[in-house]
Amino acid sequence: MLFFHPLDILIIPAFLLSLWAQFRVRGTFNRWSEVQTLRGLTGYQAARMMLDRNGLHDVPIEPVPGTLSDHYDPIHRVVRLSESVYYENSISAVSVACHEVGHAIQHSVHYPMLVLRHKIFPVVNIASGIAPFLLLAGFLFQASGLIGLGIIFFSCAVAFQLVTLPVEFNASNRAREIMVAEGFISNEEERGVAKVLNAAALTYVAAALISLLELLKYILIFTQSDRD
Repeated sequence: MLFFHPLDILIIPAFLLSLWAQFRVRGTFNRWSEVQTLRGLTGYQAARMMLDRNGLHDVPIEPVPGTLSDHYDPIHRVVRLSESVYYENSISAVSVACHEVGHAIQHSVHYPMLVLRHKIFPVVNIASGIAPFLLLAGFLFQASGLIGLGIIFFSCAVAFQLVTLPVEFNASNRAREIMVAEGFISNEEERGVAKVLNAAALTYVAAALISLLELLKYILIFTQSDRD
C-alpha cells in the first residue's frame, strides 16, 4: 500500500509533467539565450539598474558557477547570477536576472508571502527531512501514529511549496512590469521574457502538484488503515 495506490494514476502524469517542465525551462532558456536584447543590457546591468531604481543600492550582485543557479540570498542580501546570465545580453539573461531582483524587492517591501516563507523555512527544513522516515516506519510497522505524524511533517513541506508559488509569480510580474516601464526591453521583446519566466514558473507548479497528490495519497491510506 505504501508504493501502489489508485491515486498513483494521477501522480505519474504529474511526475511526467514535472520532467517536461524541467526540459522546457532549459529549452526555453537556451532558445532565448540566442536572442540579444535591442538595448544590449547584460543580465548584470539590468539587475543593477533595477536594484538602484528601487533604492537597493546596497544589494550586491555576484556571479556564480553553474547553469540556472541564479537566486537571491535573503540572509546576506545578495543577488547571485549564473555566469551565463551575469555576462550575457540576451532575453533569457535579463529575464532571469530581473526575476531574482524581484525577490530582492519583495524582501525590501516585506512582501507577506515571502515573509511567511522565510518564517516557516527552518521548520520545513527539519520536517521535510524527518517525514519520509516517519512515513516509511509507519507503513512498515503498520503504526498509524507514526503515519499520522509523518503526514503532519510532510504537510509542512507541501505548505512551503504552495507558499512559494505566489512568491515566484509575484517576482516575475514585478520583473516584467519594471523591465518594460524602465525600457530594459521593448514591448515586442516582452513576449520572449514571458516565455522564459512562464517556463520557469511551470516547474514550481508541477512540483507543488506532485506534493499535493502525494499528501492526499498518504492521508487516504491513513484514513483507510484506521477504518481497517
